[in-house]
Amino acid sequence: MSFFKDFKAFAMKGNVIDLAVAVVIGAAFGAIVNSLVKDIIMPLIGVLTGGISFTDKKVVLTAAVTDSAGKLIKPENALTYGNFIQASIDFLLIAFAIFIVIRLIARLTPKPAPPAPAGPPAPSTAEQLLMEIRDLLKNSPR
Repeated sequence: MSFFKDFKAFAMKGNVIDLAVAVVIGAAFGAIVNSLVKDIIMPLIGVLTGGISFTDKKVVLTAAVTDSAGKLIKPENALTYGNFIQASIDFLLIAFAIFIVIRLIARLTPKPAPPAPAGPPAPSTAEQLLMEIRDLLKNSPR
């Protein structure tokens, strides 16, 4: 029974709940950013590059083997470097989109007020005793 109490206490801590909320919001935000890249930015890049699709680019190491009827016996072995290029472009675009959103959020978030200037530190006990001795010596008759 203690195990379940400990688990409940752990799961109900604020940090765990905050993390769970952040993961859910992050997943939703990731879907938005992926849609932005795939549905808006990549078509524009396709227009700029003349419709070149990087995902089709590859270097065939060994060709596919088929029988006389055209049935595939052994698939081709290829380096699909186009997928790597496409994934790299997707990553850069997603990272840039997230960067822009974070900059916008930072601009919209109010800046905290600067801390009030601190006065001089309080004198230590030894300093207080020395000041008392100084004052007593100043006021004592000679």
